[in-house]
Amino acid sequence: HRASHDSLTGLPNSAELRARLSARLCRRPHAGRPSAVDSLDAAYEHGFDFGHASLEHADGFDHHVHTIAPEGREGDVDDGTKGLAVLFCDLDGFKSINDRFGHHTGDAVLIEVARRLTSGVRDGDTVARLGGDEFVVLADGLGRADAQDLAVRLRNAIIPPIRVDGRAVRVGASFGIGWAHCGMSADEVLHSADQRMYVEKRSRAKQQRRAG
Repeated sequence: HRASHDSLTGLPNSAELRARLSARLCRRPHAGRPSAVDSLDAAYEHGFDFGHASLEHADGFDHHVHTIAPEGREGDVDDGTKGLAVLFCDLDGFKSINDRFGHHTGDAVLIEVARRLTSGVRDGDTVARLGGDEFVVLADGLGRADAQDLAVRLRNAIIPPIRVDGRAVRVGASFGIGWAHCGMSADEVLHSADQRMYVEKRSRAKQQRRAG
C-alpha cells in the first residue's frame, strides 16, 4: 500500500495511476467498436488455444475493451458516446498559501482537497495525486457532457474555504479533460489532459484580467 499510495493524502500515487490507466488502455489502434463475437473470431484466427493461455498473450492479440472517446469539440452536440475520461486538476493559488502560511497549512489543504475530490466521484472512479498540487480523476463510461459536468462539480467542491488552525484559506482549481483512445500510452493520455488544463488555466487568467 505504501508503494502504490501517496503518504500524505492516502490517494493512489503516480505509479498506481499509470498502472490503472494502462490496464484500461488497448495497445493497438482500432477503427470501430468490436463486438464480443468479433473479438472471439479474431482470437481463433490468431491460433489462440483457450485452454492453455490468456487472451492477452495470443500472438499479440489484445483482448481489451477498445477505448472509444466521444468525438467533436466542447459545445458540439453530444453524440452519446461513452468513454474513459481523464480529468487533470491543478490547484490555483496553492503556492501562495504555502509561501504565506507554511507547509503545514499547505499539507492540510491538500488532504482536504483529496477528501472533497473523492467525495465527488462515483464508486469505481479513481482519484490520484500525481504530485505537488496536481490530481487526476479517471472516470469511465462518461460522455463529453458528463465529463464537463463532473469537472464543474469538482471545481465547485474545492472552492469553499478550508479551515486550518482557525484560519480559512481558499484555493481554486483548473481542470483539463482528456480522452483515452486505443493505441495511446498512459503518458500520452495524461499529457493530453495536462495540456487541456493549461489551456483552461490561461483562458481563465485572461478573463480575470479583463474583469479586473
